[in-house]
This record gives sequence, C-alpha cells and structure tokens, in this order.
Amino acid sequence: MMPRRSYSPSEAGNVNSAYNISSPNVNEPPGATASETTLLAGQTYFADERIRIPEASHDGFSFKKLWAFTGPGFLMSIAYLDPGNIESDLQSGTVAQYKLLWMLLSATMLGLLMQRLSARLGVVTGLHLAEMCYRKYKKVPRLILWLMIEIAIIGSDMQEVIGTAIAIYLLSGTRIPIYGGVLITIVDTFTFLMFDKYGLRKLEAFFGLLITIMGVTFGYEYVTSKPNGLGVLEGMFIPWCSGCDQRALLQAIGIIGAVIMPHNLYLHSALVKSRDVDRNNKAKVRDANLYFFIETCIALLVSFVINVFVVAVFAHGLFQKTNAEVVGPEHLYPQAHLFILPLQHKECLKYPSMNATVFPDTGPEANKFVDADLYKGGIFLGCTYGVVAMYVWAVGILAAGQSSTMTGTYAGQFAMEGFLNLQWARWKRVLFTRTIAIVPTFFLAFFSSINDLTSMNDILNAVMSIQLPFAAIPTIAFTSNPQIMGEFVNGLANKVMATLLSLVVICINTYTVIATVKEFSLHWLSLTGIGVLGVCYLLFCVYLVVHMSISMGSTRLLQYDLVRKYVIGTSQDANLGVSPISYSSSDSELRNPAFIVGKSDVIS
Repeated sequence: MMPRRSYSPSEAGNVNSAYNISSPNVNEPPGATASETTLLAGQTYFADERIRIPEASHDGFSFKKLWAFTGPGFLMSIAYLDPGNIESDLQSGTVAQYKLLWMLLSATMLGLLMQRLSARLGVVTGLHLAEMCYRKYKKVPRLILWLMIEIAIIGSDMQEVIGTAIAIYLLSGTRIPIYGGVLITIVDTFTFLMFDKYGLRKLEAFFGLLITIMGVTFGYEYVTSKPNGLGVLEGMFIPWCSGCDQRALLQAIGIIGAVIMPHNLYLHSALVKSRDVDRNNKAKVRDANLYFFIETCIALLVSFVINVFVVAVFAHGLFQKTNAEVVGPEHLYPQAHLFILPLQHKECLKYPSMNATVFPDTGPEANKFVDADLYKGGIFLGCTYGVVAMYVWAVGILAAGQSSTMTGTYAGQFAMEGFLNLQWARWKRVLFTRTIAIVPTFFLAFFSSINDLTSMNDILNAVMSIQLPFAAIPTIAFTSNPQIMGEFVNGLANKVMATLLSLVVICINTYTVIATVKEFSLHWLSLTGIGVLGVCYLLFCVYLVVHMSISMGSTRLLQYDLVRKYVIGTSQDANLGVSPISYSSSDSELRNPAFIVGKSDVIS
C-alpha cells in the first residue's frame, strides 16, 4: 500500500505550476495504463469549445446571460421525453384517466430538485458526478456504481430502440418490419456523430429542434382529441386517485422510474461544464447556479407540458374502454355499408397500415380494457382522428427515440471517462452499448409479436427505478459535503427533501419486487436467487447512505473501525472540520493529481 498523503489548499496551489493541460500525466510513464492515480482522460462534448459568458451591463437578471447558459438543461430534459416516458404517459391515461397527473407533476418536481443538485456539483467543482465518484469512493463500490449506471443506460437504450423501430414501422405503412426498424437504428444512431463537428451551439440547436418537433406533434394530438381541460387541471393538482385499482398503483410507481432517469444526473453534471465559468470568482459561480436553475426549470416545464399532452389524449380516448368499444359495433357491418360507417372505420379500412385487429372485437379479449402501448396508441389515433394523426404520432416518437439516443450516448461516455478514467472514441461507445441493447431486442422482435416487444417497457421502467438510488445518493452526498461545495453546500431543506426522495425510491423498489414476485409461481431456487440479490441491493444502498451521512456531517459514524476501513474513501472525508478544498477551481487543477486527494488510500 502506498503511504497516505493529504494536501492542504496552499500545497495544492504550490504544485499547480508543475501540471498543465498539455502535459496532464507527468507522473505516468509512456504507455502506462489507467490506474487509481491516473489523471482523468480528455473530455467529450465540449472538448474543443466552451461557451463564454457575457458580462452584463447592469446588475440583476440578464436575458443575454440566460441565453448563454441555455443548452445543457434542454439536452438533459430529453430523458424526460424518451419513448419509455411517452409509453408510460399513455398507459397512465388509459389506466387512471387524469388521476395520476399529480404523480407526474410530483416526479418532475423531484427530478428538478435532483437535476439542480447535479448541475451545482458540476458548476462548483468543475467535475461531473462520475469524476467525483472516482475521487470519493473506494474501488469496489465505484465499479459497482459504474455497472449499475451502465445497466440503466442500456435499459434506456432498449426503450429508444423499441420506440424508434415502432415509429419506422408506422411511417413505412408496415412495409419495414419491427426487426428491420431495430436494424436501422444501428445505422441511424451514428448519424449524430457529425452534429458536434459543427459546433456546440449548433448541436444544442438541433436538440432544440427535436424537442420542438415533439411539442408540435403531441400538441397536435392534444388539440385534435380535445380532452377535458378541467379534468386535466384537477388531476394535476388534487393528489388523490379515487377508485384506482392495482394496475393504477403499479402505473404510479412506474412513473417515477420513467421520469427520473439515473444516468441523467451524471449527464447533467457534465453538460454544465460546457460553459466557461470562473470558479475562482464566487459571484460568477453563484450566477451560473442561478441561470442553470432557471434554464432547468424552463426545460422541465416544456417536457412536463409535452408529457401532459400525451396523458390527456389517451385519458380522453382510451380510459375504461374495452377493445370492442374502441372498434365499435359498426366493425361487423359489411363493406357495402361503408357510407354509414363513422370516420373511425372508414379510415381503418382505407389504410391497411392502421390495423384495427389490435383491438379484438370478438372472443375473450373483446370485453377487456385496452392494454395500451406505443403501437396501439398510434393505431387508435389513426382510426379515430384520421391517418394524419397516426403519422404525426409516429414522427413524434421518432424524434423522441433519436434525441434520447444521442444524450444517452453522451451519458455513457461521461460515465466511462469518470468511473474508469478511460476514454473511448464515441463510435466505439455507441457500438458497445447499442449492440448490447439491440441483440436481445432484435431476437424478441424477430421471433415474437409487436405486443411482446412493447410490453418490455414496464420491465425497463422498473430497471430505471431500481438504479435510481445509485445516482441520487452520490449526488446528495457530494453536494452536502462542505469540503467539496464550500459555501455552496446543501442547506437543511435540500438535504431533507433529497434524502426522503432516496428513501422513498428504495421502499418503492422493495415493494415493486415483492409485488412482481407474488404474481409468478417461482421455484424455490429462483426465489432464493431473487432474495440474495435483494439483500445485496439493500446492503449496497445502506453503504451509500452511510457514506452520505458522513458527508452530511454525521462524524459519529467514524468511531466504528468498519466504517473507517471500508466506507471512507479519502482522508478528507474523515475530517469535515477542515477548510473546504476546491477540487477544480481552474482548468489546470482539473489535471492536477494533488486533487485526487488521498486516492492512494483506495489502493489495496
């Protein structure tokens, strides 16, 4: 084991001149591989360009400054609009009408809280969440965190693949099968690589265009369907779900997993580094925190409105509707009587791509409530409001799938750079995660029906929810640590709210697993395996909570040898009374090994 050494702020400043951006790894021999003390690799996304922040000509709020900070929040908000979220929205409306809109609003507000903390971490320290995990956690828990985030990214990637494939299937008039759409996503994913070649602002503008497309398309469906506006408002602000059954309860739980994406916290903390903020100037850091928060509020408001559009459309059209009711008795009429059929059936019969047989009007399925998904949602809109509505829906889903694919790839790159101190070319990163996501999705699409493919969404949303503590707890821990954040450390209200969120998510995950297991008659070996995994999950959550408690100032825990040996990652963690250490107050310090404080303690 290497000897322990900690650095004071003054010592760190003295060695600063020995390191610079052009020579970041002066202590590493040529060709050395990444190790615990290797400096972090180069950055993605803003490697060659950072947006300069203009000086305001007056005190107070400046729209010019807000515009300079606008971008990262909207890229982050893409995760709130991915195909998994859209499907969760339409299922929420179908199962509980407008009664779960308050849950969507609450989840979005909790997401705002966590995104704010994530952005503050990046602004104040100059390091994103994964880079901070590299410095503050021991090797084994850090690698477990990385694996969990990779699982979340791959799960999200699968939702994007499914959504994109369904959109292509609808737009092609069923000529391109689902498995063909899955294969197409292998190619079209790489198209985004060219956009950041044209500059950071142009890339952000492209994402803004995709969000606009989603707003216009889903807004068109809202205006066309004309749902009950009063019902929408009541569902949004009255936190109750009278008459809701087990399906509605599970749907409410799924909303949390669908809305708050774990890898999005890692993404947002990195995206804010694209702005040139002088972290030596506390006033400028405070300004950056304020404007990023305003931008995040605007971005999440836009995403919330779009989500509401989707919920309301299907709450109006499919709530407590059986398959037979959606099709209508006119479906039994011979084609000779087409002149008396409503628009619904004239459109369905005129366009074969609108396959009304997904809503069976005979047999045992006829009197069952509609089990909605992305594909059935498109067919319903086309049959009810005309073929244009179906194609508009497909365009919106395609925009959601493509945009979330891009941001997911960036999140994966940041996670790999931060947790492993390793940088891959973006095309390699895309190929790696997309292959893992596409292989099982392709075989499912090739050998089974579209219903089996879309039913995966519930499972994947559950995966997102299970991984959420592995992003939320580290974010709370680091932003509550005075050594890391200095005067920008979390206040009591932030600590309480964020901690409660983490505990609620852990409890919800436990309940979800138990409820799901009860639905299946599993062999005792399977139950034993699930039980072991569940215990490991809870123990790791406890580990993270203990580390978070110490970061918040619960130094009494340090009296236990077990905690000091296995939980504390650096010598500074064990002494919260010292002056705050700025991990990266300048670009040169980002490359300074002195700021990987006490990292030698991790090597065993």
